[in-house]
Amino acid sequence: MIALAFQGIAKRFGEIEALKPVDLAVAASEFVSLLGPSGSGKTTLLNICAGYLEPSAGRLMVGGRDITGLPARKRNMGMVFQNYALFPHMSVAENVAYGLSVRGVPRAEARGRVDEALRVVRLDGFGRRAVRQLSGGQQQRVALARAVVIEPDILLMDEPLGALDRQLRKEVQLEIRRMHVARPRTTLYVTHDQEEALVMSDRVAVMRAGAIIQVATAQELYDRPADTFVARFLGESNLLAGRLLDTADGRATLAVDGMAAPVEGRAASGLVENRPAAALIRPEHVRLRPGGHPARIVERVFLGELVAMRMALAGGIELWSRVFSSEAPAGDEVEIGWDRDAVSILPEAI
Repeated sequence: MIALAFQGIAKRFGEIEALKPVDLAVAASEFVSLLGPSGSGKTTLLNICAGYLEPSAGRLMVGGRDITGLPARKRNMGMVFQNYALFPHMSVAENVAYGLSVRGVPRAEARGRVDEALRVVRLDGFGRRAVRQLSGGQQQRVALARAVVIEPDILLMDEPLGALDRQLRKEVQLEIRRMHVARPRTTLYVTHDQEEALVMSDRVAVMRAGAIIQVATAQELYDRPADTFVARFLGESNLLAGRLLDTADGRATLAVDGMAAPVEGRAASGLVENRPAAALIRPEHVRLRPGGHPARIVERVFLGELVAMRMALAGGIELWSRVFSSEAPAGDEVEIGWDRDAVSILPEAI
């Protein structure tokens, strides 16, 4: 069942096209992230969903009902902001209960729902505290409790972890995912952080320049990106630029400057023969292989159990590889290779 659908949603601010016509369907109880760099249109799309912005074109459907012109207060959507947006003069419980009081929920019922919401975000017993007494991570969980306590049809989150330090961000990521698994709720999450999107989402919509480039699971995006933009944006990438020679039966062959032999791999859609393309080889697939391509290690980066190595091939091409520390070579001269099935031939991003 489709809970949320953007149908040709577009937005212009004067001469600026912030959103090209966007189509996206989110299933009931699905967690979908909008991932992209600043200016890609992800927050604009979220604000249109929340009712804070009107689209220039298109329709917004919730549960099969057109709500494009419905005011934000009538959409029954919970919103979590990056800056928490808590009321400093209220206690934790009063902040969480605010949406219920606006909706006229009786106090006794509201008290029980607030207690339950705080329990879900692991803040039992914090109800009487002032929000200024809480850490950043705790304040963000209060904001999350305030959004879910109203039992929204759609939960919206706009870069909610952006103000947290790295370690705390990781902890709250897992908290949000745990809460979603325990109590699935249709969720639209905005982030520019690929790790957040990959860790928490059922699917990820990658955005660039006001358009959705690809929608897929985290694994599909990593293994089979649609083009070089998606490949660069998700994970570390070795991209070998070249010219497409041919495609057949889901395979492609690429002529790469600086390599004597063509590179073969899985063919992405949108490839055109004799046009620029690129071979994607993730660092973990570049292996030390006797009889392979001669290479020289020009940089080593110790990562704990792994070592990242930047290696130069004879033709000047550089590749990154990751190996276990125990397998890292002592010398600088090595031979490397990769499996054909680990290579994807991608169109260059337009």
